[in-house]
Amino acid sequence: MDIVIAGDGEVGFHLAKILRDRDHNITIVDPHKDLLNMLESYADLLTITGDSTSISVLEQANVKNADLLLSVVHDEKINIITCTLGKKMGAKRTIARVNNAEYLTPKSKEFFKTIGIDELVGTERIAANEIVNLLNSNAATEVFSFSDGKLLLMLLRLNEKTKVVGRTLDDIAREYPDLDFRAVAIHRKGKTIIPRGYDTFESGDLTYLITRQEGVSKLLDLSGKQPIKIKNVMIIGGGRIGRKTARSIEKDIRVKLIEIDQERCNSLTDSLDKDTLLIHGDARDVKLLEEEGIRGTDAFIAVTNDTETNIFTCLLAKKYGVPIVIPLIENIDYIDITQTIGIDTFINKKLITASHIARFTMRTEVCSMKWLNGVDAEVLELVAKKGSLVTKKVIRKLNMPDEAIIGGIIREKRGYIAIGDFQIREGDKVVVFVQPEGVTRIEKLFGC
Repeated sequence: MDIVIAGDGEVGFHLAKILRDRDHNITIVDPHKDLLNMLESYADLLTITGDSTSISVLEQANVKNADLLLSVVHDEKINIITCTLGKKMGAKRTIARVNNAEYLTPKSKEFFKTIGIDELVGTERIAANEIVNLLNSNAATEVFSFSDGKLLLMLLRLNEKTKVVGRTLDDIAREYPDLDFRAVAIHRKGKTIIPRGYDTFESGDLTYLITRQEGVSKLLDLSGKQPIKIKNVMIIGGGRIGRKTARSIEKDIRVKLIEIDQERCNSLTDSLDKDTLLIHGDARDVKLLEEEGIRGTDAFIAVTNDTETNIFTCLLAKKYGVPIVIPLIENIDYIDITQTIGIDTFINKKLITASHIARFTMRTEVCSMKWLNGVDAEVLELVAKKGSLVTKKVIRKLNMPDEAIIGGIIREKRGYIAIGDFQIREGDKVVVFVQPEGVTRIEKLFGC
């Protein structure tokens, strides 16, 4: 596939790396020459320094022959103009990153299609939804839902109290034959392992598991985790993510939102419920946090525009005994460091954007896709096509790549945990965990 990416920083850079590894032809347009020089040294990409709203720059990028045009710069107006121009010039499909919630209504989406924009990705809305999901499933470090909750992907950190530590997957399967989950990955000391029956769980492992709703309580019991009843939440930062998160939970949970900018604080009074307590102040001020009851807070969410502030305030919250902290981390390089200092749960807009855009580049039908935080891998919800290789044999006889594993199947609105003798049928939605090296072979298994 010939893909043109208009970016102005790490989102475009991250997308280019992902898509280049999948054997697509990538041209990236970015105003930052230094960033493009670094990108060129990483991979064989065509880079163009310039403004993506320039017709001459788009001509240079050969947008007229592009199968896909992605515009993911921070300014949504540039993305809209870029995609509109690109479509008129011949791009087959266009996707724009936007922030304005008004643009994401069904009526607005239909309008944007008339001016040449096929898909809109609202990163801030998706990020706020992920935060709400994490609060609702707070025993997990990370959680992602497939087909409206028919299957769940959960990330749990194991410790010495976890019942499965020191035991193999085969041992656990024999002792608990009715378990409703499957381990699809173990992240250990910076390395990702696709687990097999002989693999042993260790304390400190970050373990990804596929489960059904019915299996969550047993899974948490085995892992030594207990959900926390959240009664009050403190949110730091009143930008789009903070505001959307507050609006989503303020009817059921007591919310305090701290915002350093007085003008923004004033504007929030019109968009939030009166029960949300707005506080004008600097969340780095320890005395302010103490006065506002940080010690009795159940969850602390830091979503300012400054990653260092978010990490620092979350560490402060943990020091005061807050059990759940969720920072927004914009710098991808900070992810591994953050996990080593005890902050496993976080939000990264770049990975969110990449997840929701990269699925449009797959050669088979993808219902949903999740690029995992801190792990060079993804989870895909793929549709099994009529005549595809994945429908011809039971799971244990499929020629699956070593870098991939099937976690579960959704059939007729019911979720099933994948076992060796399960036969996938046409129309099934199949949840697959896969590392980059295995994506091409997975596409072949599910394609016609």
